[in-house]
Amino acid sequence: MISSASSSNYLDTDILNRDREVDLYSHRSQFPALEIENRAYFNYGGQGVICAAALDSITKNFHHIESLGCFSSAAGAWMMSEYDQTKAVIAAQLQVSPTTITLTENTTVGCNIALWAVNWQQGDRLLLSDCEHPGIIASAVQIQKRFGIEIDYFPLSSTHNASAEGKDSQAVVELLVQHLQPTTRMVMLSHICWNTGQVLPLKAIAAACHEQDILVAVDAAQSAGAIPLALDAMEVDFYAFTAHKWWCAPLGLGALYIRHEIYDQLEPVFVGWRGLTSDLPIPQWRQDGAKFEVASSTYPLYEALRIAIDHADSWGTQPARYQRICHLSQVLWQKLNAMPHINCVRQVAPESGLVSFQINRKLAKSAIAQKSHVLISKHFETEDKIFIRALADPDCLRASVHYLTSLADIDQLVAKLASLTF
Repeated sequence: MISSASSSNYLDTDILNRDREVDLYSHRSQFPALEIENRAYFNYGGQGVICAAALDSITKNFHHIESLGCFSSAAGAWMMSEYDQTKAVIAAQLQVSPTTITLTENTTVGCNIALWAVNWQQGDRLLLSDCEHPGIIASAVQIQKRFGIEIDYFPLSSTHNASAEGKDSQAVVELLVQHLQPTTRMVMLSHICWNTGQVLPLKAIAAACHEQDILVAVDAAQSAGAIPLALDAMEVDFYAFTAHKWWCAPLGLGALYIRHEIYDQLEPVFVGWRGLTSDLPIPQWRQDGAKFEVASSTYPLYEALRIAIDHADSWGTQPARYQRICHLSQVLWQKLNAMPHINCVRQVAPESGLVSFQINRKLAKSAIAQKSHVLISKHFETEDKIFIRALADPDCLRASVHYLTSLADIDQLVAKLASLTF
């Protein structure tokens, strides 16, 4: 439960957000998926919604390629222009040079590049948290099988009520450092935990790891497009993300940031012409993000990504959008805490757009509340047009609160959860 003082602060935030609802609805009207009557969408952590202008650009650009002539010189020049523009826009969002950006399809591809680009030796160790996505764990296990490395885990889940600042932040760093070994080669962890929404102190973690010459790779699926980023200042070595979640771009677009200082010690994972400097019999690799790219991509999608980012920026700066996300997440979290039959996974105010909670079946009396969280989420979707995800670990429901989320969306979810006691 939250204190009365906190409740007062969140009430003020609630009023401020209600004053902006008229502007929000005008902005939301450009997203077809949000115009469906009585739909409340809380799955941005899985996939965002696409604005009409971005959708229109996809069709337009596929037609444009055909009009230029497939595989023509004109089409090739257009595609490379799209490629360069897109890298520049992504780099600007991360406050880094475009040369540090590798274009990928999604977060998992970027994480695989980070993991497989290292020259692993038998006996090397990889440290993960116990909150990582199954895709990361599966990749790590394959590397263990191939190279004979050891995988260690540190209990990040024991800190999920810690904040990203102050003493709590230092406690997370100290816990991680306690699990480093003399042969630890890399630490891979999430910037925002996909299951709890906890934000990790990346800058402090990177500094602690670099003191021991340990690489830091980051799964940024839940942070890129959600929080302000300045990756040069964070000094992480790898930062892998997708564009289809918080940036609300099409599926199949992602990127990987690689700190330029480590390029020389990395080998390409997937090999293709985009990473080469020439056609010589002995490959010469580019020393920028293209070194880890392969060949042809779906270039007609790139403009849709740029439009999605520009459209988000038209609402407000990234810091302003992040502030709104946190405000709305805290409003939801406060309302959930006020219901005796709802247990929030974290007992501290949200610092991201992910709010995870469990239904106490002993206190919730309705028939649907007695079912699994998976079946509850399906019921909410089919019967109530409330889109929310069920997670397995921890066993819970996860609401993804975006800057596009309205207070009406939150009220609809809360009303449905309240009805579970009837």
